[in-house]
Order: sequence, then C-alpha cells, then structure tokens
Amino acid sequence: MLLDSILGLFSRDMGIDLGTANTLVLLKDKGIIINEPSVVAVQNERYGKQRIIAVGAEAKEMLGRTPGDIEAVRPMKDGVIADFDMTEKMIRYFIEKTHKRRFFVSPRIIISVPYELTQVERKAVRESAMIAGAREVYLIEEPMAAAIGANLPVKEPQGNLVVDIGGGTTDIAVYTNGAIRHTAVIPIAGDHITRDLAQALRTPYHAAERIKTYHGVALEDLDGLDEMVEVPSVGNRAPRQIARRNLASVIGPRVEEILLLTLNELRHAGYPEELLTSGIVLTGGASLLRGVVELTEDVFNLPARIGVPHDSGHLSERIRNPRYATAMGLLEAAKERVQQKNGGSTGSVRSASFGNKDKTGGSSQNKRADNEKNTDMQALDLPEPRPRKANIFTRIVTWMRENL
Repeated sequence: MLLDSILGLFSRDMGIDLGTANTLVLLKDKGIIINEPSVVAVQNERYGKQRIIAVGAEAKEMLGRTPGDIEAVRPMKDGVIADFDMTEKMIRYFIEKTHKRRFFVSPRIIISVPYELTQVERKAVRESAMIAGAREVYLIEEPMAAAIGANLPVKEPQGNLVVDIGGGTTDIAVYTNGAIRHTAVIPIAGDHITRDLAQALRTPYHAAERIKTYHGVALEDLDGLDEMVEVPSVGNRAPRQIARRNLASVIGPRVEEILLLTLNELRHAGYPEELLTSGIVLTGGASLLRGVVELTEDVFNLPARIGVPHDSGHLSERIRNPRYATAMGLLEAAKERVQQKNGGSTGSVRSASFGNKDKTGGSSQNKRADNEKNTDMQALDLPEPRPRKANIFTRIVTWMRENL
C-alpha cells in the first residue's frame, strides 16, 4: 500500500531471532547487525522496580559475578521463553538500539518464536514488541524460519528433517506437504561442546569456543587432521600444542549424543528414519564442525547435508552461513509478508497451510495441552491493534490510511 511505502521510508523494518544462547537482530537490506548473548542484567531498585543496566555481551560478563542488587538472567531457557518480563525488556533494548527514530515512525518487526508457544504467550510476545515501539508485529515459528532459511523443500510430500544445533538447544522439526508435523527441543547443543573442550583441555571457555569454531572436528578418521592446534592454559602457564585429531575424541561423543537423542525422539513420536525420505538438513553453528555430516549419515543411515541459506541480494556473503539459517528465514518471510500486503501473489511455502500440527509434537521438555494450542496457527501472525494516544502525528497517519 502507498502508506506503508511512505512509512517505510522513515523506519527500519527489522527481524529478531530470539535464541536461547544468542539473539540476532536483522535490518532490511543490511542483514545481521546485532549478534549478542540473550542475557539481561537488571538492578533491583525500590518498590520492586528494576532498571536495565546491561544487555547482551556486557550482561553475560556479569553472570555469576553480580552484587546482591544486580541480577543477570537468561530470558530464554531450553528453547522457550522462561521470563516474559525480561524478554520484553530485552526486545525493547534491541529495538531502541537498532531503530534510530526518524520522524517518529516505528518499525515493523518480525520475530521468530518457539513452536510450542500458546496463544496467550504469542499475544504476550506481540504486546512486548508493541510496547517496545513496534508499528506492526508478525510472528513466525522458529522451525519454519529455519526451514525457509535452509532452502528446505518442505512443500514436497516426502519427509524432511531439520536439525538446528544452536548454542543452548538443538531444535528438530519434521516437515511434510508444507506443514510442521513434529518438533522437539533437545537441551544439548554447541555450548555443551564448548564446555566439554574447556574441561578436557583445561583451557578458558572463550579459548575453547575459538578452538571449536576454527578447528573443531567430530570424526577422527578424516584426512588432514595432523596439524597442531595451540591451546591456551589457565593461569600463567604456557600454551600447549595438540593434534587437531585429538579434538574429535571430545567433540565426537557429544555430537553423537545429540544425534542419538534426536533419533530416539523421532522414533518415540512415530517418525522413524524410514519416513524421512528426503534426508536430513543440518543448520546452526555446530553443523559447521568438520565430520558432522558424515557422523549424521552414520547414525541415521540417511543422506545429510548442511543447509546453506540462499543468496538474498545485497546481503553480505558472511551471513550465507548455516548458523544464520533462522535469521535468513526471517528476512525471506518478511519479504513475502510485504508482497502479500501489497497484493502480490506468493506461491512459496510460507503461504501454504501450517495447520494440521501433529498433536504428539512439541518440545520434549515442554508439552502443551491441546486446548492451549491453536492447531491452525499460520506461520505469520497478524498483530492485535494496541490503543495509542491520538497525537497529531497519529491523526495524520490515520487520515492517510483512510484516504490514500
């Protein structure tokens, strides 16, 4: 619509990927501009009030080190929103940090949310973003965003499985005929691999994370693993050198555990590997570990591949990375939403039915009652209007909506 085009000139539409470990914020035509830990540090003041003193990387540094009146919390736990109040504060912080207000026009925002959220919780997320200053809020389920970002052909009748190995959790989802049939959350992921390395190598956590990212390997019998890797020591000890091949003895068992838990979850839910005829798509940062694809094929006896997001035009090549599959899915979903609103036709998976959810699906950690779930929920939720004070600018916008 003409009005939306005009307002778009004065706002920065954005996407927010709320992750258990990290939150990503994307801007239209700019890609990922914020990638920080999902941590909020607040100071408890008088009369029960709380004041945010840090969000993201700075707040993470305060975990376990804060005085009595300062609290550092993770609003997301095991793939679900555990603290809606803190989530609202975190969303508001990222919106204000990202959106430099121009002519008082608020942004449109699309947010990825856990599949298991009830209608009440979905409404709470929308209201949090609206209170934080959004003009419009759309929701897309995280598994569908990851599938979109990974270029998964979910509209095909064959079964597809996405295994998204993130930082705090591993999210799995089965798709057939354009619908999510089953999802689950495995509470083991990349952060556990990092902690394993830090403990086994007796090295600081940040050093273990760097070793995992640049040298991590999941199988010992691969070629080219004889190179030496420098391992920083704790205290004042000198760094050590170890063969890269030795990292597989630490990383491999943890990755295999994640895959076996995934396989057991699927069998228990009635989706044995024989139904996954289209194979397995791996996303998330841990999917980049060398040997993960081969190990996945060994465990499932099915073809596996890494889900690399497709080219989205002017965005940096750096974010065409499986760790950003969900974020790229947000961009694609937002683009289609704009096309739909402007009267364009869409034949992609996002316009397909996302109903017919398997009632046995949902998080292995958080089962929801059937009467709390909307089984016909579409991937994109329209926001409920929030009453606003009728200032002069609001009246102008209302007139434009009615007359243009």
